[in-house]
Amino acid sequence: MTPDIGTAGLLGLFTHFFMLSLLAVGGAISTAPDMQRYLVVEQHWLTDAQFSSSIAIAQAAPGPNVLFVAVLGWNVAGPLSVLATMAGCLLPSTLLSLWATRWGEQRQGSVGARAFKAGMVPITLGLLLSTGWVLALPCIGKASHRTGALALIAVTLLVMMRTRLSPMWLVGLGAAVGALGWA
Repeated sequence: MTPDIGTAGLLGLFTHFFMLSLLAVGGAISTAPDMQRYLVVEQHWLTDAQFSSSIAIAQAAPGPNVLFVAVLGWNVAGPLSVLATMAGCLLPSTLLSLWATRWGEQRQGSVGARAFKAGMVPITLGLLLSTGWVLALPCIGKASHRTGALALIAVTLLVMMRTRLSPMWLVGLGAAVGALGWA
């Protein structure tokens, strides 16, 4: 049974995800740290383990990456919170993307457009690194899993920076390490 967060909770959920959608440079996953702060730390609607598991389940399933937002919403309060999180996440980013695409096409060669694209790279990387940190904290926080989790992170970084190996092999490695209880 899911908790009843009420109309005010649903409106707050929609509003928070609406604002995060405007920050989601690099995709919705880049705003996961703030989603975790809001859902786990502030509202106490989910635990750290539920939050991380929700993202892991959604990312393992076929389909668009943004599905993790629906899983988070479902775990908060069922179907109505799925609607609140998904509408909040998709509505502004869709409208902004349509506008930005039109703007970019009209100004393809301009210095401003090139500078904007170049400036988004470090922002996206920073957001994705903070997402990785938030998702790794439940494993790194446990002394019994810390060494395995940090080793897995290090191997993943090295392999991704130095080879062209498909990330799916690293997902498989992570699954094996987790199944063995090492991380």
